[in-house]
Amino acid sequence: MDTHPIHLVVDDDLRRSRLTVFFRGLLVIPHLLFLLLWAIAAYILWIVNWFATLVMGRSPDGLHSFLARFVRYMGRVQAYYHLLANPFPPFGSGGSYAVDVEIAPPEQQNRLTVFFRGLLGIPAMILNYFLNAVFNIVAIFAWFACLVLGRMPEGLRNFGVFVLKYQMQTIGYLMLLTPRYPSLNVGQSETETSPAATV
Repeated sequence: MDTHPIHLVVDDDLRRSRLTVFFRGLLVIPHLLFLLLWAIAAYILWIVNWFATLVMGRSPDGLHSFLARFVRYMGRVQAYYHLLANPFPPFGSGGSYAVDVEIAPPEQQNRLTVFFRGLLGIPAMILNYFLNAVFNIVAIFAWFACLVLGRMPEGLRNFGVFVLKYQMQTIGYLMLLTPRYPSLNVGQSETETSPAATV
């Protein structure tokens, strides 16, 4: 199976700093504020992108690029907050990160599916909601494990990567960054990882 246009690249050694794990909820606040400001513009341009894609049959390059950078940064913040990665992420989407979202360039989309994208995305949004609820509970156990062990248990990290991937694909599908529906595939074709990070 070919790679989904929105997938994660994981380059993480599972080691965690106990000090930054303990204060992770405080350390992520500047990123959450920055993300909130970016989200205001992103949601306005999301609507503009819907109309543009409906007319052109594809997302304009500039809109696609802006929304893709927003989704990529959102993925980094989520990965840091949920202990899927250890280093403090850079502000914005530049450079690379230990758990990064890669998004393919825009492609042609069926105007009918663009028009009904909000309705078509409902099943994915419902599944995403339940996956995130479970993930938030698992993240509590991961927080204690990282404090005690100084590393993230691989199984917990891999489950978190799976949920994050599905979340980013769902958001990308709704924002018209891809016509491909979110995938539950956890194989190598969907999530490129380092050898220690196989999902």
